[in-house]
Amino acid sequence: MKQKDIAIIIATAFVSAVFSYVLANYLFGGAKAYKLTAPTIDPITAEFKIPDSAYFNRQSINLTKDITIGDGANSTPINTKNP
Repeated sequence: MKQKDIAIIIATAFVSAVFSYVLANYLFGGAKAYKLTAPTIDPITAEFKIPDSAYFNRQSINLTKDITIGDGANSTPINTKNP
């Protein structure tokens, strides 16, 4: 290679590097100042509010109570033998 060819290759590489840098900043936005905020929560207090009496009353269904349907005498409910 001649000296002139090497200079043209270096100049072409430099121009393409500058062009790709400018194009990347244009497409991807470059450095932007973001204003990020985090959600805040209320502090925990020892105050307890009484629940709504429409949902929590003596006539309500107790969902924590076990419900048994039938006598439960079958200890193997699924037939595990092959036909």
